[in-house]
Amino acid sequence: MTHTTYLPFKAEITAPNRRVPAGACDCHFHVFDSGTAYPLAQVRSYTPTPAPLTAYRAMARTLGLERAVLVHPSVYGRDHTSFEDTLRANNQWMRGVAVVYLDTPGNDIERWHELGARGTRCNALFDGGAALQDLPSIVARVKDFGWHLQVLMDVDKDPDTVVQMADFGVPLVVDHYGHVGADRAMASKGFSNLLALVREGRAWVKLSGAYRISPQRKEYADVRPLTQALLRANPAQLVWGSDWPHPSIAAPMPDDGYLINALLDSCSPAELQQVLVDNPTRLYWNH
Repeated sequence: MTHTTYLPFKAEITAPNRRVPAGACDCHFHVFDSGTAYPLAQVRSYTPTPAPLTAYRAMARTLGLERAVLVHPSVYGRDHTSFEDTLRANNQWMRGVAVVYLDTPGNDIERWHELGARGTRCNALFDGGAALQDLPSIVARVKDFGWHLQVLMDVDKDPDTVVQMADFGVPLVVDHYGHVGADRAMASKGFSNLLALVREGRAWVKLSGAYRISPQRKEYADVRPLTQALLRANPAQLVWGSDWPHPSIAAPMPDDGYLINALLDSCSPAELQQVLVDNPTRLYWNH
């Protein structure tokens, strides 16, 4: 099977236009190690270029980030070896989001929780993730651990699905602004439903992956109305993520400095404290 291989991340990035708050957290990143220790799944949508933790930490230092949340990517499928090894070596400053399937052994879930996993992810856009129809049963398996359900989906494809997920009985975290194109999101039913859930405190949104919903690579002016609408709805339900190393994205590769500048330019100091520090602590560290 042929898999598309994309360009590597940008190693030289722009410094933020101002300092982020102490304890700032990147709530969405991946690592892709080269070599045979962490084989890629045969069923996958892309082949990532190597992106080791050392490179991530260099980027995080440039941005001033002190904590991070590792998200198990679809290209590793069911194999969480990389996820486990990375969390085990970095649990002082890192938490994680795993991918639980219907037949994932219970002792795996227990071990991931001890290592710092605090959620399970459903990737509805790429091959290799848990299936949507399995989510109620999967949620039942992780609920007692206090985990949340993180979903990567286009919320406008079936606007009622995200509302149904909010009733599963665990916190719902929606990736990448709901993955609706910035040019149509404000007029879409799916994003409107997402805003209502955020306003009611029934869903979280990751202000991440702006380049996935916008053709821009610097100002992200077309994404700013979405950010501001979500902030008006409920800043206590928002977190930010770099989505480093920006997998399955064609050139030009995003600059992480511009990504965080888009957030800095949209938030008041109080909102930045919530989005970058207080909210991640509630979602990933307080249980």
